[in-house]
Amino acid sequence: MSDNQFNRPIRVLVAKVGLDGHDRGARIIATTLRDAGMEVIYTGLRQTPEMVVNTALQEDVDAIGISILSGAHMTVFPKVMKLIKEKKMDDVLLTGGGIIPADDMAELKKIGVGELFPPGTSTQDIVKYITDWVHQNRNFN
Repeated sequence: MSDNQFNRPIRVLVAKVGLDGHDRGARIIATTLRDAGMEVIYTGLRQTPEMVVNTALQEDVDAIGISILSGAHMTVFPKVMKLIKEKKMDDVLLTGGGIIPADDMAELKKIGVGELFPPGTSTQDIVKYITDWVHQNRNFN
């Protein structure tokens, strides 16, 4: 299924939550997604989970990607997922990447978080995952 079968491009919010100031990976992903034809909203550094979800709701995004290197992933992702559920954004993918141990990735998947990508993941794998997920889970009518 090609992107031109939908009324609009896939919209992705890329965020850095908390005090983690390392945004190189987030910027690379944002650029990669944009180059793949997606609309990208990059919120910048030091966002709160509430800011991320409110922006995602306002921007009508298909996916939220959180870059996290601070070790706070077991706090950040559950909080964002809780807010997504509270706002009934059930058709929005929560994904991300960074330094996240495999056991923690498994725990986060159990609460509904999508794939989480460690450093070194092919950017094309990330593009394919988001594209495939959105095409399978969003209604673009």
